[in-house]
Amino acid sequence: MGAHPWLYQVPYDPDIGKALAELREREFRAGRYNPAEPFPKFPVDPRRAPGAKHPTIEAARQAAGASGTRSILDMLGISARPSPGAVTPLDEDDLMDVFATSTPTRDNLEDDEALFDMIERGQGVSFAIYENGLPSEICFAGYSYD
Repeated sequence: MGAHPWLYQVPYDPDIGKALAELREREFRAGRYNPAEPFPKFPVDPRRAPGAKHPTIEAARQAAGASGTRSILDMLGISARPSPGAVTPLDEDDLMDVFATSTPTRDNLEDDEALFDMIERGQGVSFAIYENGLPSEICFAGYSYD
């Protein structure tokens, strides 16, 4: 099987680690992860929440096995360099390569092919989404392990 993409937007917080932790908890509680939902929908539909089927995120990760959770739950933290199980913040050069701007808006996400072309299996990226010239959201995007 091929890797499955995931993409989330959350309200902007300058603490990316905190935003990641809160997003992981939200998606866990909603049950939008494998094996609670074998193939979570892409893009994520926040109105759909089958509910957690495991007592903890770690229990869900263990139950998912080598396939992973096919969700943000597979991302354990933030890393300056791309690495398995980590989200890497995109720098200005990466943003220019992907979106032709260092201040991408929601409209820039409509064509996300270039974004996903730069992400490897089991890895994620993050970047701010701008509205009226100010950061309004954080986008987390990545691929599952399988």
